[in-house]
Amino acid sequence: MKFFHISDLHIGRQMNGYSLRDSQENALSRIIAYAQSEKPDAVLICGDIYDKSVPSADSYTVFDSFLIRLSSIRPSIPVLIIAGNHDSPERLSYASSFLEGHQIYISALPPSSPEDRLKKVTFEDRWGKINFYLFPFIKPGYVRHLFEEGAVTGYDSAFRAVLSREEINGGERNVILAHQFFTSGDKGPSLCDSESAILTLGGLDQIDVSALADFDYAALGHLHGPQKVGREDVRYSGTPYKYSVSEERHRKAVTVVTMEEKGVVKIESLPLECVPEVRRLRGTLTEVLAMADSDNCHDYLSITLTDEAEVFDRKEQLEETYDHILEIRIDNERTRRKLREDGEKIEVPDPFEAFGLFYEAVRHCPMTKEQREMMYKVIEEAKDGEVGR
Repeated sequence: MKFFHISDLHIGRQMNGYSLRDSQENALSRIIAYAQSEKPDAVLICGDIYDKSVPSADSYTVFDSFLIRLSSIRPSIPVLIIAGNHDSPERLSYASSFLEGHQIYISALPPSSPEDRLKKVTFEDRWGKINFYLFPFIKPGYVRHLFEEGAVTGYDSAFRAVLSREEINGGERNVILAHQFFTSGDKGPSLCDSESAILTLGGLDQIDVSALADFDYAALGHLHGPQKVGREDVRYSGTPYKYSVSEERHRKAVTVVTMEEKGVVKIESLPLECVPEVRRLRGTLTEVLAMADSDNCHDYLSITLTDEAEVFDRKEQLEETYDHILEIRIDNERTRRKLREDGEKIEVPDPFEAFGLFYEAVRHCPMTKEQREMMYKVIEEAKDGEVGR
């Protein structure tokens, strides 16, 4: 069985005020073209379909058009979708029962009652069954009520607790779709600036990859750079388009997975060209203007100027040549000297406030009056100890 693995479409996203609709539609059209030529047996979309929990009408139109075009391919291609942290589960799951009749399977909400289980979709090929477990994005508070008190203390334990209720047949091939932040031991995946909001206080959202041991392939969403986590068959597909300058060197692609008999998983990729490109340019104003050609003048650009002398009309000159300027930075001896002289003030949070935020992130409730008084006493004793040294 061959399937496509994509994620983090972020439909409706803007970059420094520029609409990315045309760029996103171009990437989605390329995925459709690959589906028409490669004839995958399924397409997996692993969360963050939309960039906002309340998508614009335009965003619905873009995704609706993508699904219609994908559904028109013959033989028909089942589509499996999970919700990400940017998606509204209620909006994404709208008409899901109807869509299943058209082989579009959506799992937007985690189990909410003791009887609920993850959505499971099973296909067959000449080697037998392949079970796809659809695990939408969760926070510990979403599922804590399903288990005994103390069983769910964070993201890792919440994820494992939900999986522990599934009857996973180790003799069959099993695939999971998940939208979480996975690490391998003390080694975390590569992040970029566009993912700065992913990490929670103290890295509490991390889930160790060992939680995925029962699966022959893990189709992950959440991170924008395509990469494996620990095992070759545990992968983030990355975004289909570059959403920040920090993604300049990413090679966007469709991850193509072919599963044969149990234990045989082949992974390839089909490149996705970013149009317009997202890139950095660096040099004097004269040098940067000389870099322009018929292709890159339409790109999304972060420009760093190195002129030592002040150029007062630099913005106007650049905008006459380049269409999409994201930012203009100045890096010369004068600005570097100013940084050295001024330094950067680092605000140190109040220890009591910092612990209060940490406590709420872990327990999902504020401290009681007694707990606050106890913590205040501990912090004051620690301060007294430092003064006495």
